[in-house]
Order: sequence, then structure tokens, then C-alpha cells
Amino acid sequence: MQKDDLSRSLVAFDQNSTLVAVVELSLKTWLVGGLVPGLTRQPLRKQSADPDALAVLLHRWRDEAIKAGCKITRIVVAFEAGRDGFWLARWLLARGIEAYVIHPTSIPVSREHRRAKTDRLDTQLLMRAVLGWLRGEVKHCSMAAIPTLAEEDARRPNRAHEMLVGESTRVVNRMKAILIRFGIRNFKVKLSKAAQRLETLRGPEGELPPNTLAELRREMARLAFIKKQIKEIEKARLAELKQAPREGTHPMLLMLARVMGIGVETADMLVHEVLSRKLRDQRAVARYGGITGAPDESGSKRRALARWFQARTEGAKSGVRKTMIVALARKLLIALWRFVTTGEVPAGAVLRPAT
Repeated sequence: MQKDDLSRSLVAFDQNSTLVAVVELSLKTWLVGGLVPGLTRQPLRKQSADPDALAVLLHRWRDEAIKAGCKITRIVVAFEAGRDGFWLARWLLARGIEAYVIHPTSIPVSREHRRAKTDRLDTQLLMRAVLGWLRGEVKHCSMAAIPTLAEEDARRPNRAHEMLVGESTRVVNRMKAILIRFGIRNFKVKLSKAAQRLETLRGPEGELPPNTLAELRREMARLAFIKKQIKEIEKARLAELKQAPREGTHPMLLMLARVMGIGVETADMLVHEVLSRKLRDQRAVARYGGITGAPDESGSKRRALARWFQARTEGAKSGVRKTMIVALARKLLIALWRFVTTGEVPAGAVLRPAT
């Protein structure tokens, strides 16, 4: 069994000395279900979305178990991964309470079109999942790795950058669509002087209508603001790398950026979203990326990825090529994971000089 295997608990489960609680989180209230040793009932309590109130409730249930003659040596709290993220798990762990975040795919859902769905039923499903995990049942339930506050914060610049790039593309597409409505197809909206040229722009029908022109000005201003924010993120990242090249995941990022064809932005995304996670083997790497279906590797037949793809898809139909692109992506992700964890350079890769 792997030390970092989150598919089952590695600690022996003694139900007579373990208080288990599951929390159904929502914006204003939490529904807390418990399995308390010494009590015949399974308590269920709705409370405000307050961690301190949750801690008070857990300690009250512990005291009830002790009064019933049970010695509580372990308190376990679990909840499903979702919008609330991992802050509650970190808060509980800091106070000596075991906390686990259940992977959403571990919760069984009825396939019936009409099914009962209430918070009470959801807590029962959560309890069933976490008890199976605590007992060490194989493939019963998986827990999500809980990142530290620093690890979670380190992912924000790349995710913000990705969001801004996407918003930039949407703004550009909107402006192009507006111009096409008036017969203008060749105007470069991304040029630095596009805003000035907009004032003298003419279409087949002459000047643009005033409301349309005003809308385009707003979109131009929005695009300029987004580009400014993107540059601020990129500038801050480079400054941080230059100031502390050996801190945290920076060595891994700089190592990956040495591979020709991978820039700092791509390297940052790969490191913080995939490669810095504690993935136990290459199958876990491919599975985390949602990439499956690749051919098995053979050490005697390992080759450069580009040649491998060309050889496998030569003369193939378009559908086959799309399938093999997924396989190629899986191979590339695993090769980069090996590079940053073991130093094994991917076959055929060219490295930039170390700086």
C-alpha cells in the first residue's frame, strides 16, 4: 500500500473510541450528522455556518460519549469537496481534529430521473462513504489531498491569468462580431493603436452608428484593462522567481521552463496544478489529468513523443488522430513528471541553458 494513498485509511478504525461526524455545507447553515459511541441514536444537528459552533458541538458529543462509558481517543470530521474548498479542514486540523475532504466522485448518486434529495439523505450518504474509508475498504471512497494555505495561494496567479486570458478572448470575439454586422472584417482589434483607429473606421455603409461606436469604445477600454492585469501577473511572477529561485516550487518551475517549447506560464500551470501534488506513480499523474487510453510503454521501444505520434497516426483517419492526441498528452504529462521528480530528460527534448 502506498503511503500517500488517499483511497483508504491507513489507521486502524475502532468504532467504540472514535467519534465520526460528517458535515453538509451550505452558505448559511451546516447540517452535522454524527456517529457517537455509546449512543443508540445517530444525532443530526443543523447549525449556523460557524466553525466555532461546530467545535462546540463535537465536544458536546464527545462528553456525551464519555458519560455513556466510552473513552474517545479520536474525532474524525469529513465533508464533500465543493465551493468551500479546504479552509474548514485546515481549521479543524490546527485544533487537533482529524479532517478529511471527500472526493465528489466517491458519493454514490441514484440514476433514477426522480429521486429524493435532502440534506438529511446527503449526510447519510456521506457517513456511509467515510465509514467505509475508515474501515479500509478498497475502492470504497477517496479523499482529496488538503493543500496548505501557501500551496492554495500559489495557484491563484496562474488561475487568475487563465481567467483573464479567457476574458480577453471573449472581448475580442465580441468586438469582431459587432464589426462583422456592419461589413467590417479586417480590422485588427488587438493592435495597440486600435482604439485611435476606431474613430476613423468606415464600413460599406459609411461611419459606424453612435451607439455601436460607444459600445466598441467600452470594449476597447475593457480589453486594455485586462491586458494590463495580465502583464501585472506576469511581471510579479518573474520578479518572485528572480528574488527567490530556490524557494517552494520555484526550482521545479525553473527546471520545467528549461524545456524548449514550454514557457514560464505553462510551467507555472503544470507545477502548481499537477506536478507539485503528491501523486504516487505515473498512473496517478495521468488519472489526475483526466487523460486515459494510452498504449502501454515498453522500455525497449521508448522514443521521442513527436516521432511516436507521427508513426502511430500516419495515414490514419481523423478520428484516430484525435484519440492518439489524448494518448500523446498522457505520455507528455508523465514524461514531464519524471523530469521534475527524477531528472530523466524526455526523449528528444531540448533544454535551454541553466540560468
